[in-house]
Amino acid sequence: MSNDSISQSLKLFIVLSRAYKAINEHVNKLIQTNGLNPTEFAVLELLYHKGDQPLQQIGGKILLASGSITYVVDKLEQKNLLKRIACPKDRRVTYAQITDEGRMFIESIFPEHAKQIDQLMSTLSEEEKSEAIHLLKKCGIPAGQF
Repeated sequence: MSNDSISQSLKLFIVLSRAYKAINEHVNKLIQTNGLNPTEFAVLELLYHKGDQPLQQIGGKILLASGSITYVVDKLEQKNLLKRIACPKDRRVTYAQITDEGRMFIESIFPEHAKQIDQLMSTLSEEEKSEAIHLLKKCGIPAGQF
């Protein structure tokens, strides 16, 4: 590897990290104005879009340490936004299920969330967005992400 290649790789990493941080902070502020922290929102959004999920698998799907899932699920359960459901076939497995109240809540805030993200990405054309998705997925392959 040449020094130029290493330098460009480091520059890309820094730009990517800064862009992610700036976008994520902006999105998280909107989430927090709705009374959730970003992790609670991610769990609720996962259940809304993907249906019931085993508690043991939620962490991997939203990139959260498994030890934190119980805490987050407890908080969402206290807010009556989700409930735990025992698996009838395997007593070792418990599912998280969005409640009707949770469904109404996410339906009331998700359109604005999606609109905000679209606005943040509006500096890119549709073609540039597709290219960015392709390139970022390609970057994730060596790290075992895609």
